[in-house]
Amino acid sequence: MPAYEKLTVYYFSGTGNSRNVSSWLSDIAVESKIESRLIDIARIDRLSIEKPDPGSLIAFVSPIHGFNYPPVMLRFIMRFPKGKNRVLLMNTRAGMLVGKYITPGLTGIAFYLSALVLRLKGYSIKAMFPVDMPSNWISVHPGLNQRTIRYLHEKNEERVAAFARRVLSGKSDFRSLREILQDAVASPIAFFYYFCGRFVFARTYYASGDCNECGVCIEGCPVKAIIRLDKRPYWTFKCESCMKCMGNCPKKAIETAHGFIIGFMVFFSSVVLVLFYGYFESFFFKIETAAVRFVLETLLMLALLGVWYRLVHFFMRFRFIERIMVYTSLTKYKFWGRRYKALKPDIRQVKRNAVR
Repeated sequence: MPAYEKLTVYYFSGTGNSRNVSSWLSDIAVESKIESRLIDIARIDRLSIEKPDPGSLIAFVSPIHGFNYPPVMLRFIMRFPKGKNRVLLMNTRAGMLVGKYITPGLTGIAFYLSALVLRLKGYSIKAMFPVDMPSNWISVHPGLNQRTIRYLHEKNEERVAAFARRVLSGKSDFRSLREILQDAVASPIAFFYYFCGRFVFARTYYASGDCNECGVCIEGCPVKAIIRLDKRPYWTFKCESCMKCMGNCPKKAIETAHGFIIGFMVFFSSVVLVLFYGYFESFFFKIETAAVRFVLETLLMLALLGVWYRLVHFFMRFRFIERIMVYTSLTKYKFWGRRYKALKPDIRQVKRNAVR
């Protein structure tokens, strides 16, 4: 007899990894005669969250971005109503394949921060379970081949099914705590990514001249971070780097501007910072504290990056500039730029359980 009567899964997904994990979890719940409900948090009002049924087991499923849950999921958990429900925390994190060995990603602070917030709200954490789904972040590594993607899906579906049967029968699962040491090592990067890195990545995406202005990226963005500017998609600082736009673009026109960001960083570090500190220290005082210098440099970098990105966006109307951007983007090339979409689960099951 199952330990729960209902399961409510809240998930955020860009290219489909977390959606698939949520669907697999839901499938086992239905198989166990447990009423299941999938809720895509990108499709609901995240400012006014409906309180879950008091008897429902709750699951939060999200990708890992910069060794943490992405801001959209973190804010959702922060705003989640108080309750006494039991909670499962799950994530999908940069899985790779070496031979037949699945190299695991890192959870970082995602589970620990979320568990703390939910415990303070009255919830009881019953499990923390990472899933090494295929990495989709082709901004930083070459895209995975289809054999790797299929293998990772098959193995992870088996793992999620086994996990689901354990926890739905009332058991706990905290084996992820074995990774606490490497998660702790990654924690400084998680904070840096949250306060700086994600904004830098947000300004590396652009649409090449192949863009036909179909608007798929703008309409499909789960956090509404893409706008239309000068008849071209324009990525704002709200971008979560979920890669949905890049994976769904029918023309494969969306690229990551590797040359652009490298050029900006070289210019910023070798010219802007030298001039800034030279003039500042001449007219005011020398900044000795490393923390103060770091904050100032970060704020200055993000401000100038916003201006730099806007200028390049404007000048990309000229073919010469657009071609420079394209051919200095690694995602343009076949060896790197394989777009990623998670394999689709049984779509009937997703539609049956999903809340739009």
